[in-house]
Amino acid sequence: MNMIQAINSAMAVMMERDPDVIVMGEDVGYFGGVFRATAGLQAKFGKTRVFDTPITECGIIGVAVGMGAYGLRPVPEIQFADYIYPALDQLVSEAARLRYRSAGDFTAPITVRSPFGGGIFGGQTHSQSPEGIFTHVSGLKTVIPSTPYDAKGLLIAAIEDNDPVLFFEPKRIYNGPFDGHWDRPSKNWSGHPGGEVPGGYYRIELGKAQIVRPGEALTVLAYGTMVHVVQATCEEHGIDAEIVDLRTLLPLDIDTIEASVKKTGRCLIVHEATRTGGFGAELSALVQERCFYQLEAPIERVTGFDTPYPHSLEWAYFPGPVRLKMALDKLLKD
Repeated sequence: MNMIQAINSAMAVMMERDPDVIVMGEDVGYFGGVFRATAGLQAKFGKTRVFDTPITECGIIGVAVGMGAYGLRPVPEIQFADYIYPALDQLVSEAARLRYRSAGDFTAPITVRSPFGGGIFGGQTHSQSPEGIFTHVSGLKTVIPSTPYDAKGLLIAAIEDNDPVLFFEPKRIYNGPFDGHWDRPSKNWSGHPGGEVPGGYYRIELGKAQIVRPGEALTVLAYGTMVHVVQATCEEHGIDAEIVDLRTLLPLDIDTIEASVKKTGRCLIVHEATRTGGFGAELSALVQERCFYQLEAPIERVTGFDTPYPHSLEWAYFPGPVRLKMALDKLLKD
């Protein structure tokens, strides 16, 4: 399966297992979603369980919070992560606080799916990476998969979770990785599947990172598309990096991160979102606090630039092989 198919499979599996699982959002019904992630679900489960909503993100999430409090498990889709801002009040003031505010009498078991990041030349309103905003909010969980296998297992775990989860899907790898050209769009992109994915039920526990490439020279912390970019760069240049795919930003698997950095003594953090206030800053602080005496060089970050998202210069904005190699060389020379 590619990532879209894996996400579709996760929702189908959960809807078969649990009649309380509801899928909702703009164009998710008959049309199957703008990226076809919900294709076929309405035909299989009916219009009362998979249905279109008005174009009102605040309304979509507000209704989902009410459904969750009532006992359902809604999976609302926000068509692009850039559109999630009108729903911010419902997510922050209602969903994130409901369990605490009601002393545990009510919960908000909602999973908000949304494509995020660049890769389709969507410009400033279809390409943003807002994950750092939500990791700041107590009561929300933030999940970002990097493979189809992880996408399905993590989405199932998110739907089963009794607290609200932001499930950001890197659209740049929806249909499979680009064929090696991570610094520009490839004319020969095959759209090949990302890997084997079981057809039935399985789950991946939230809050567990994965070491996708063991190494000794340094630790690289990444998530989503950037995991593949880092892997390609390190393999191309023969760099013995240990790559940690965070998978879940909140809750964060700080134990795996700490063990890796203490082993290698060097740390590079990579994400597509803008640098200032990005999640990499929090990672840097945590690593410094826990691994200060084992660090052999200052922590480095490679991120998006602190600019409005560029349309025509999208591939220059991405952290790519050139900037990554410069940061890797600097870390290894210190």
